[in-house]
Amino acid sequence: MREILVSAASHACAVMEDGHLCEYIPEEESGASGAILLGKVVRVVKANDAAFVDIGEERNGFLPLKERSDSFVGQPLREGDRVTVQIVREAHGEKGAFLTRDINLAGESVIFMPCNRFIGASGKLAAAEADRLRTLGRELSSDRFGLVMRTAAAAMTKEAIAAEIDSMQALWFTIAIAAPTAPAPSVLWQGRTVLESLLDDYVPRGVETVISDDPTIAPFCDGRCPFRLVNADPLETAGIPAKLEEALHRRVWLKSGANLVIDECEALTVIDVNTAKNTARRVHEKALASVNAEACAEIARQIRLRSIGGIIIIDMIDMIDEDDKAHVLEALRSAFAADRSKTVIHGYTSLGLIEMTRRRTRKSLRETLKKA
Repeated sequence: MREILVSAASHACAVMEDGHLCEYIPEEESGASGAILLGKVVRVVKANDAAFVDIGEERNGFLPLKERSDSFVGQPLREGDRVTVQIVREAHGEKGAFLTRDINLAGESVIFMPCNRFIGASGKLAAAEADRLRTLGRELSSDRFGLVMRTAAAAMTKEAIAAEIDSMQALWFTIAIAAPTAPAPSVLWQGRTVLESLLDDYVPRGVETVISDDPTIAPFCDGRCPFRLVNADPLETAGIPAKLEEALHRRVWLKSGANLVIDECEALTVIDVNTAKNTARRVHEKALASVNAEACAEIARQIRLRSIGGIIIIDMIDMIDEDDKAHVLEALRSAFAADRSKTVIHGYTSLGLIEMTRRRTRKSLRETLKKA
């Protein structure tokens, strides 16, 4: 069961799944990742094939000169140029925000890309359904813009998808006509609110209810999921402040008596799984796979809650049997199925460690709470 809690008092949202806190996002972060800005090119570094762009933040943003999409339409950049960019990844540590000129606007059924002509589909769709939606995407696009058909599109009519695309085209037109006369740097579009982003991503996967002490958000839920208005701050009622304090702890205990030790470093995050109070090793070597599988669910929850991105190395309890190793790897992949951020489980290294990457789109929970 998934619930979204929205607090008017603390201006934050929390996602609860089966009674466990899985995400916490303050409203102030809503437009950081995904915001569309007008910046000014400060420096072009040909050796890095990138430009540094003044976007009005403490550190200049980093903009690759070449975009991922082969069909991206854009002119070469020079120092002093005004450029419309989107924040892909917020500033982190000593690094400025990571930027792109290949703008995308995410909706419930599609990701609209006005600056390229790529047509794709979610990797979570079955092959036949992905082919069908790509064909539909090409028909709706008519080579005028790019689209990625999201998982939710599979359950939507052609007319509903087309209507969403039309609204995104209108939004992009408004942004595009504002850019030539706007000062640089400035914000052209702040991005979706936290709630809008959560609803777009989670409604297709199932939302039991949205609970809030703010009646003004009810229209956002209308026709999408149930809404329940409460008198008290739902985050306080659910004990979220205490849960957030726990999420800063280095050690996390599992029901079996095993534990996780989570170390967030500048370059990567290391997670160690220990038997600790669990007696599985003394009972039977085979039981270790069960402890590791239990750890997978908590690892995924902690990574989502702590908003950990980048390179992640997981040291599971040592297993000998190759089938057990494969089972644990599959359990880890399944545990991240509900994650909104792109996550890739790369597999075991030569040292037997699990290597994975997760797209970093916003500040870590530790950074967010320190700022507060």
